[in-house]
Amino acid sequence: MPEDEPCVNDEASEDSRWHEEISSLMNELIATKRDLQQKTMELQDALSQVKLLSGYLPICASCKKIRDDKGYWQAVESYISSHSEAMFSHGICPDCVRKLYPDLADDILTEKSDLVH
Repeated sequence: MPEDEPCVNDEASEDSRWHEEISSLMNELIATKRDLQQKTMELQDALSQVKLLSGYLPICASCKKIRDDKGYWQAVESYISSHSEAMFSHGICPDCVRKLYPDLADDILTEKSDLVH
């Protein structure tokens, strides 16, 4: 066989190496695509769980109920709970204790003060 003619085995070997390289790159691309799809699904799931309050809330100046998009008035706690992940616990501030229980306010606030310290 003349020297300037390529060997058939060398060409087959070169083709095999190219095939392996392309196959490896394709497998890498497929794995990367799967990872990207998984991350996209995770982000979409996280985004669907995010609730955000923004803009103006029409609130009653007296009772503090909030008017929803359908025109119904709801307690602040109910409205915010249904539009966010916030949860509420209740208590009475010192000003309201004095207003609602004027005869007992000093005793209640002193007792409360003793419990905190």
